[in-house]
Amino acid sequence: MIKKTLKTLTGSLTVSIPENLHELSLKQLIAMQASANLNDLEAIHILSGVALNELQQIKDYNHLHIFNEQVLALANQIRELYASTTIPDVVKFMVNNAPKKIKVIKNLSVEPAGAFMAAREIIAEEIKKHIDQHGESNWQQTFNPSLQACSQILAYYFYTRVTDLSYDEEPASAFVAEVEKLPVAQALPIARYFFLNFHNSLKPKTGFWHRLYRFWNKRLALKSLKNSSTSTPLTHSQAAI
Repeated sequence: MIKKTLKTLTGSLTVSIPENLHELSLKQLIAMQASANLNDLEAIHILSGVALNELQQIKDYNHLHIFNEQVLALANQIRELYASTTIPDVVKFMVNNAPKKIKVIKNLSVEPAGAFMAAREIIAEEIKKHIDQHGESNWQQTFNPSLQACSQILAYYFYTRVTDLSYDEEPASAFVAEVEKLPVAQALPIARYFFLNFHNSLKPKTGFWHRLYRFWNKRLALKSLKNSSTSTPLTHSQAAI
């Protein structure tokens, strides 16, 4: 962390902001992305966690410029991270105030079935939205899923493995609060790998119920046709045959 002590109208204020993407949480990045007109004070508030009204008491606005270089460095690191294909081997969650290490499975399969289906829908929707806006040609080269979608995918992926609980849609969705505590350096590569490598297997497919339904309707149609043909009165020429 980069730490600076700044003078305020009532004394001094210590402000610390991340030095690298291992110190920047997914939640912080989502908060920064959410505002299109983020000013310097708001950006430092998000990065440092210092209350906005406290930052407003800094005696000289120019003193905030000492953070400019670091914020720019973080922006460059984020841009490089989007192009990275390296996935972390382990991520760490806090469970009951104790760290719990979770191994990242390299095939990134989503388990159990409920989580798989929920993740499949999000991935298919994000990719469709991108292709509708930018076209299908080389879509992987320009595709950047929303950070909210990334956090939701990771919530489904990690929920049962971190909590050791049975899968349930509502608490699994709410697990985004824990996922967003992960460092950006870990969260984004895993999520992006999901989107780019599993878009075929995770697209909605015709379920067995729909196949059974079609088969059943086909059988009913054939039965109806058969009954219709046998119940049709014979014409004079047919009777003569």
